[in-house]
Amino acid sequence: MGTWRNGTGQLTVEGQDSPVALEIAASYGTRRRGLLGRDGIEGALLITPCNSVHTFRMRFPIDVAYLDEELNVVDVHTLKPGRLPLPRLKARHVLEAEAGAMARWGLRPGGRVTVSVDGAGDGDIDGDAGDAGRDGAT
Repeated sequence: MGTWRNGTGQLTVEGQDSPVALEIAASYGTRRRGLLGRDGIEGALLITPCNSVHTFRMRFPIDVAYLDEELNVVDVHTLKPGRLPLPRLKARHVLEAEAGAMARWGLRPGGRVTVSVDGAGDGDIDGDAGDAGRDGAT
């Protein structure tokens, strides 16, 4: 079994045709940094493993989607800077984007996402694939 690694890819929301640019934060440093110090993000940031976030010192409001191991959406919230929501115990990953983006993408609880990692040897990753293919990300 592989593990997620820092890198880039594409996020596809179930029922949507166009993928979204994705950054993957899997190391301690990149997970800790998240979107701090940025003025925005094109696309989304996947933080893994993660089941809670905060928005202290953030410069802009964000949408946060909590995902389970199979990349099913557990919950979605919009957070203003300076907030500390409760952790989601079923969540294994957190997806962050600029406020309003997830509504535009049609991302809501009960939905599902698929992640394609750039440079992965065997292509798309989804919840049914387990951890296979995640080693290919850089």
